Amino acid sequence: MSVDRRPGAMDAERTVSVRQHLRDILASDAFKGGKRAQDFLQLIVEHALAGRLDSLRERMLGAEMFGRPIDYDTANDAVVRVKATEVRKRLTQYYQSLSAPPPVRIVLPAGSYLPQFIFETTPVAAPAVSVPEVNGAEAGSGSKPSSGELAPSLSGTAEVPVEPPKSSRRPILLVAGVALAAILGTLAFLAWRHFFSSPQIRSIAILPLQNFSGDPGQEYFADGMTEELTTDLGQVSSLRVISRTSTMTYKGTKKTLPEIARELQVDAIVEGSIEREGNRVRITTQLIDSRTDQHIWSHSYDRDMISVLELQSEVARAIAEQIRIQLTPSEQARLNRSQQINPEAVELYLQGRQHENTADPKGSVAYFRQAIEKDPSYAAAHAALANVYGWMGEAGWMPYAEAFSKQKQEALKAIELDDSRPEPHLELGLAAMNQSWDWATEQREIQRALELGPNSADVLVTYANYLDRLGRTNEAVAQGKLALQLDPVSSRSFLNTAFICYFARQYDLAIEQMQRAAALQHQSDESYFPLGVIYVEKGLYEEGIQQFLKIGDQPHALGHLGNAYARKGSVAEARQAIEKLKAHIEKTNIGNYEIALVYAGLKENDQAFEWLEKAYQAHDKGLTYLKIDPCLDPLRSDPRFQALVKRVGIPS
Repeated sequence: MSVDRRPGAMDAERTVSVRQHLRDILASDAFKGGKRAQDFLQLIVEHALAGRLDSLRERMLGAEMFGRPIDYDTANDAVVRVKATEVRKRLTQYYQSLSAPPPVRIVLPAGSYLPQFIFETTPVAAPAVSVPEVNGAEAGSGSKPSSGELAPSLSGTAEVPVEPPKSSRRPILLVAGVALAAILGTLAFLAWRHFFSSPQIRSIAILPLQNFSGDPGQEYFADGMTEELTTDLGQVSSLRVISRTSTMTYKGTKKTLPEIARELQVDAIVEGSIEREGNRVRITTQLIDSRTDQHIWSHSYDRDMISVLELQSEVARAIAEQIRIQLTPSEQARLNRSQQINPEAVELYLQGRQHENTADPKGSVAYFRQAIEKDPSYAAAHAALANVYGWMGEAGWMPYAEAFSKQKQEALKAIELDDSRPEPHLELGLAAMNQSWDWATEQREIQRALELGPNSADVLVTYANYLDRLGRTNEAVAQGKLALQLDPVSSRSFLNTAFICYFARQYDLAIEQMQRAAALQHQSDESYFPLGVIYVEKGLYEEGIQQFLKIGDQPHALGHLGNAYARKGSVAEARQAIEKLKAHIEKTNIGNYEIALVYAGLKENDQAFEWLEKAYQAHDKGLTYLKIDPCLDPLRSDPRFQALVKRVGIPS
């Protein structure tokens, strides 16, 4: 049988063993990236080993670990309970990962902050004196746990302390009461001074929520909820919120919070976890001032899946309140959504987002369609479907007319259901520009998206691309730089900026952006096309050709491949590209504009204008780049070119 060893029974050898095992735990994968969880576990273990049982009360841990006033309301501030729950889960993950039993186990029982040390033969409770019940005099001094506070607990029979003589008790209590009052006053003053003197938080990053569901297959859910929370908080105009594509690069990182904050250049960080059990969702979030590494606030939310939209908005609203950000009336309204969504639709939507975020728009279509079938009122699913249709159309993976028509249809439906998010407005504007060359609608919808999503890097990049098409390239580059501030460590953000610089004819700067993208996590095939077009304009034709060949038989790549061959002097290869493009036109009517690019490279201008006219008749989206495409430079002095620009309606 195991023996519950009482105070003073654990020898020095076993104390050393506990500390060695603690170091192993803190260095494990289960605790990596969880600096606060590491600190919490180390703190309670050291207090237990030293017998400082009073320090293991919830209120005392809150003050020591999280900087709370000694008399803070433990019933409504769950910071200690939240962290203890996280530590218990991490300990469970750690021990489940071991192939052999360790010489000692550290256990944090539910409802207690007193760790137990279980050796192979003998479980040992922390060597500490027992905690007597709080008597009336102590309660009067304010040290009694509130209804929401947990005191440390001991298994087994507690020792009864020897009561001092009554004659000596009163002066001791009086001195203790005076001392405690002085401490409380000092801590209250320090908390007040910190609250009013600390600089206001103006920038924030939401790190990937950790999946505590015990099922690796739920990672998509945790990642999706991180993205949705980021989107909701990003609607606050007075706060700079880092894009999901940057924060997701820290998933599973071993970097400390101060390191992450420095890289992202933010004042505060939100970290947390998500746990699912059936249709119940529990989200735990913690807000940390990265300038001082101090906890500001933490809270747990428990909801049904049907209320997931309300949950997202509630968390975002609470964070905004904690950092004292003033919300406009419209922002308050957007963060007070009450719509309920079919749980199965939420599942399907988040799975679709996972495919979309891994550059697989084709794979995401079925998920979004099924989500809409489950709940036709799900605006986010309609907006996401609009995005992937537009993506496939612009990439040439779907006939233009079909793709942009569906993009417009889904965007309009999303706006009808929920006009509070920027994404469907972006999609409606892009569909209007690419399908109908409706520049007025594009401008109006982009402006609306900028109002609704001031922290969206995607909105700023789309705006930059719009400015590029108008020939306002310097303004476009400026918007691209603003987007980088919101998405500073994402390869995709640098790829987007490289394109913007390419159309602004700033090729060296574009190469620099490509190099920065290559230094970050990225999919290699994302760089082929931008590198190819930049190399060609730098006169590095062979290098550009090699990039286009990696893409294969795709219309956009073939057009630029043929143009590069033509400018290099490889006429036969250029004409082969034209023949391949004609085959694509027969199947999908995509490739008219690209054939014009090849003829422009061959300096056969009449043929180039003939194919530009065919592109005009086909409503080819390539014509939206007439003002800025470097491949068309040989045609710009021809009066027919300016006439075509006017017919397409590109604003001057």
